[in-house]
Amino acid sequence: MSETPSAEGGASYASAGVDIEAGDRAVELMKEWVKKTRRPEVLGGLGGFAGLFDASALKRYERPLLASATDGVGTKVDVARQMGVYDTIGHDLVAMVMDDIVVCGAEPLFMTDYICVGKVHPERVAAIVKGIAEGCVLAGCALVGGETAEHPGLLGPDDFDVAGAGTGVVEHDRLLGPDRIRTGDAVIAMASSGLHSNGYSLVRHVVFDRAGMTLDQRVEELGRTLGEELLEPTKIYSLDCLALTRTTDVHAFSHITGGGLAANLARVIPDGLHATVDRSTWTPGAIFDLVGTAGRVERLELEKTLNMGVGMMAVVPADSVGVALTTLADRGVESWVAGEITERGDRATGAELVGDYAR
Repeated sequence: MSETPSAEGGASYASAGVDIEAGDRAVELMKEWVKKTRRPEVLGGLGGFAGLFDASALKRYERPLLASATDGVGTKVDVARQMGVYDTIGHDLVAMVMDDIVVCGAEPLFMTDYICVGKVHPERVAAIVKGIAEGCVLAGCALVGGETAEHPGLLGPDDFDVAGAGTGVVEHDRLLGPDRIRTGDAVIAMASSGLHSNGYSLVRHVVFDRAGMTLDQRVEELGRTLGEELLEPTKIYSLDCLALTRTTDVHAFSHITGGGLAANLARVIPDGLHATVDRSTWTPGAIFDLVGTAGRVERLELEKTLNMGVGMMAVVPADSVGVALTTLADRGVESWVAGEITERGDRATGAELVGDYAR
């Protein structure tokens, strides 16, 4: 059954809440930022139905394996919305996707994004894409396309969410993972830039609902406002990890995201082996102590939810530790030996934290 609207008062896409012209303006505003991520393998420009990447570039690999990942940034987007800051959340998105891809040793190649809004504000959408593009530059990948969807009625005029998917490539015989790990390997921790993009449901509940704090409230322990701390972009480790694979015999990486340090590290530890991480080798940042104290959150619950100051871990042979730490230091990445690989014995899990944090 069809309906033919009258000339006056007839239904239209605009009257339903979708502004096509605003969407077109958003695309124009984001083009300059997408252009900054361009790699030689990218064909065409923004605006096509699909992003094109010249796969002939993979001929230099003997047996190329494509690695893919997809993710979002969770409820951290609500902090960005409340603060009216839209150009940092894209860094988080790229980090969540590309730092998963680099774990297996893959070089990030390209990424696409999906931005869903209640109402298209062209400048806001362009600011989000600006952050994604800047993140892609830091990860060494191209932003080959994306989608901005307007969902009036489902989302409020200022509400939005972001997601993305990425692809990387690794030579088959350079694939990193559990098969390479050996007894006696060292576990190297790389410092996080803060909360990253995980656990914000807990964090928001604690600081807003329980502690009654506000985003513009200055917190002396943090040295800045709560909002500035919560919006600190996620560290992007992709190029740092790839540099490590060129200078040392890396056996595995672990991206510390949802689930915490022990659970994520356990994902790359093979059956029969065990990773012991010593808490006394570092001091978590002030934000972790604030969340724990304000919410009376037990340490185990914090460690199951937050990264506790470690965003990425590398497992390397003991005799490669010096070169690994130097490589990371030269790239401005704070890192340290946090643990070791031993026989599992009768321990049930592949990784555990021991001792107390340094103070």
